[in-house]
Amino acid sequence: MTSPEVTAKRADAPGGETILEVRDLVKHFPLTQGIVFHRQVGAVQAVDGVSFDLHRGETLGIVGESGCGKSTIAKMLVNLERPTAGGIRYKGEDITRLSGRALRAVRRNIQMVFQDPYTSLNPRMTVGDIVGEPYDIHPEVAPKGSRRARVQELLDVVGLNPEHINRYPHQFSGGQRQRIGIARGLALRPEVIVADEPVSALDVSVQAQVVNLLERLQDEFHLSYIFIAHDLSVVRHISDRVAVMYLGRIVESGTDTAIYEHATHPYTQALLSAVPVPDPEARETRGRILLAGDVPSPADPPSGCRFRTRCWKAQPVCAEKDPALDVPPWFREAEGAVAHPSACHFAAEWEDEERRRGSA
Repeated sequence: MTSPEVTAKRADAPGGETILEVRDLVKHFPLTQGIVFHRQVGAVQAVDGVSFDLHRGETLGIVGESGCGKSTIAKMLVNLERPTAGGIRYKGEDITRLSGRALRAVRRNIQMVFQDPYTSLNPRMTVGDIVGEPYDIHPEVAPKGSRRARVQELLDVVGLNPEHINRYPHQFSGGQRQRIGIARGLALRPEVIVADEPVSALDVSVQAQVVNLLERLQDEFHLSYIFIAHDLSVVRHISDRVAVMYLGRIVESGTDTAIYEHATHPYTQALLSAVPVPDPEARETRGRILLAGDVPSPADPPSGCRFRTRCWKAQPVCAEKDPALDVPPWFREAEGAVAHPSACHFAAEWEDEERRRGSA
């Protein structure tokens, strides 16, 4: 069953125009046998029916465990991977069907910041060549005579010394290298930036600097972000809306307040319970959800609800019927952030669960 669009949107989120639409996105990687004659024997269901919208000027955070399909979505958004099924529309145009010059034009407006600043930069190229390389592909953006000045301007914007334009990547720290990657992503003045775990390889102190830089650049360049991460505290700091993924599907979505203060899906609640708390007293009193078992293989996902094999709420209906990503019926008349989409047959706030157990 495919998921309906993630429609929850914070009232004070910037903009409102839908700039990117993802509908029923699927990516299956075939599993084959044989050396000479390859025969497909199955498929890894990396992404299986994901839908969401990105509005102009906002940040959509996508969180989940490693292997849940976050990076695969990022690659499909910039057409580094072709989807097996589904559509990605940028300003109403399905970019999955584009190629050649038409695809190149769209890529100018949808750029990517990669996870690892150590491997995403060519060690044989200077910083000036790396940041200026997009101008070789799109010469209409910056004539040759003005490219050096444009590159130095970008280095200054991301907090680097413009005089270091002739240095090589190995002469910079990890945080500085990620700033170089951000400058490269900004070179063509895109409208959308897909940030695939841009701070996960950095020290904690440097993470805060890079996240603050991204927020400042969003206002300055009027950017829309898809921000992918597994660190929930980082995602909350920068995101207007959040989508939680598990085994190739979105299981819960909503505003940052809805997800972090009124989570109703058991998987989201388990993730939140594992976030470190700086207050020692609160750490001692709060509950912790420990999930049993391992994440199932995406090559053979469970029937029905994919989380049921690790869920303490699982009932026979969970194996028989795949829950839709929608606002649960018992929350539809509720006021506030609790009324948000959750793909669970027994969706409930964690505080309600604790209260019921205490009164039992």
